[in-house]
Amino acid sequence: QVQLVESGGGLVQPGGSLRLSCAASGFSFSAYHMGWYRQAPGKQRELVATATPYGITNYAASVRGRFTISRDNAKNTVYLEMNSLKPEDTAVYYCNANWLALNYWGQGTQVTVSS
Repeated sequence: QVQLVESGGGLVQPGGSLRLSCAASGFSFSAYHMGWYRQAPGKQRELVATATPYGITNYAASVRGRFTISRDNAKNTVYLEMNSLKPEDTAVYYCNANWLALNYWGQGTQVTVSS
């Protein structure tokens, strides 16, 4: 049974930080590209950051320099460290795993940045 379970979301003030985690099971985690996506109210889901099986990373321009994606293949877990948060970062954040035609999604975790 494939599972991706996000955690770590919540309410934070502008300029604050959060660390999201995604625990994976039921597939060969180390072979998959992992990513974080987000969807704000009234907007399309967008890619935030990706990590290849051995940790090469890529970021959306809007988060580069503020967010860091990392993965621990021994723990089947991918993380998103979010710093200098802005109200525009408010969204549901989703964990994604992709390998060839296989594409798995978590249930999402809410991040709200507000004073």
